[in-house]
Amino acid sequence: MRIPFIAGNWKMFKTKKEAVSFAEEFKKLYKGTDVKAAVCAPFTDLEVLVKAFEDTEIKVGAQNMHFADEGAYTGEISLAMLEETGVDFCIVGHSERRQYFGETDETVNLKVKKLLDSRISPIMCLGETLEERDGGKAFEVVKRQLQKGLEGVAPEKAASLVIAYEPVWAIGTGRTATPQQAGEMCAFIRETLIEILGEEAADMVIIQYGGSVKPENASDIMNMDEIDGALVGGASLNPESFMAIIDF
Repeated sequence: MRIPFIAGNWKMFKTKKEAVSFAEEFKKLYKGTDVKAAVCAPFTDLEVLVKAFEDTEIKVGAQNMHFADEGAYTGEISLAMLEETGVDFCIVGHSERRQYFGETDETVNLKVKKLLDSRISPIMCLGETLEERDGGKAFEVVKRQLQKGLEGVAPEKAASLVIAYEPVWAIGTGRTATPQQAGEMCAFIRETLIEILGEEAADMVIIQYGGSVKPENASDIMNMDEIDGALVGGASLNPESFMAIIDF
């Protein structure tokens, strides 16, 4: 049985001092929930968050990593570096990484496979642009991203995989896919995962929706059958609004 999973993506927000302050407030709010929660933060915040949440069930995630073990990759972070921080998750393939930093389906695939061979679970992001949706190519684009991103992934590795469907046109725009649009695409993702990994393995994969998720729409989104969680942007920066989403 898949446990609902809500992850916050802080993007490039919060200093270490601000992260500690958030953690102190959030711990007071996070009680008695059956929903798994994680905060995916900038690299500089990871160690202080892991320490702050060490006696709780709240998990911590990174927002990116490099697929190489080490090397001349100025500004990048390796898997071993992440493992030493004690994080549990790592986002890969976020649309902002694809748009601004040259992330491709092929590099996403390398990162996913690297993470699946470790104890850190990948949150693999995918989704279509507004132009692709309006052009009737949304399902084609998402299927391609899934097939290429999971190429060579063994079905037995799938238990720790998280897929985050984030329509690019709904990220940071205030626009949100309707629950029906989100549910339809997440159901399609599950069907495609069955084609790629087989039914048993595909059934273990958590599928999140991301894209302007707020306390006001969280319940409607989470009540769709094939949506197992959410990847939350701006609303995860505030302890109260993030907890309200977890309490959907």
